[in-house]
Amino acid sequence: MAERNFKLQLDTNELTRGFFDDTRLLGIMAPIKDYQLCWHLNNIMVMDFRVNNEIEIQLTRKKRNYFFSVYEYNEPTGSLSHYIYNNRNDGEYLLPEFRHLDFLWLMKGDALTAEEILQQKIDSVKMISSVQLVVELTNEKIRNKEHLIF
Repeated sequence: MAERNFKLQLDTNELTRGFFDDTRLLGIMAPIKDYQLCWHLNNIMVMDFRVNNEIEIQLTRKKRNYFFSVYEYNEPTGSLSHYIYNNRNDGEYLLPEFRHLDFLWLMKGDALTAEEILQQKIDSVKMISSVQLVVELTNEKIRNKEHLIF
């Protein structure tokens, strides 16, 4: 009898769609370290971003592993969670389609951020002297959404 080899492939489309329900994503250009950006955000916006090594993103490219740190803050009065992703690691990018961005700020939760609150956050980030650009990224613009899922 001929031996059959079956390959199972995980369909991540549904997982990706589910992860991005109730989210907003900002891209930030700031030539500083991730911990410095979070320190500024914590002070200006009275937040408490902390690195979460358990949800660090690992990508393998060119037979080498790259690790992208993720900082997390959960609002104490609601169900909104905030994640700051480092978009760069040793010449590689978490989202290569956004090479010009240093950081990604994902806001996720049932209490999806309203337009005026989102604009307040953008204006606050722009107050940081090292920040050169803050832009909202729509899901349609992101080609590698699965890289943001932890």
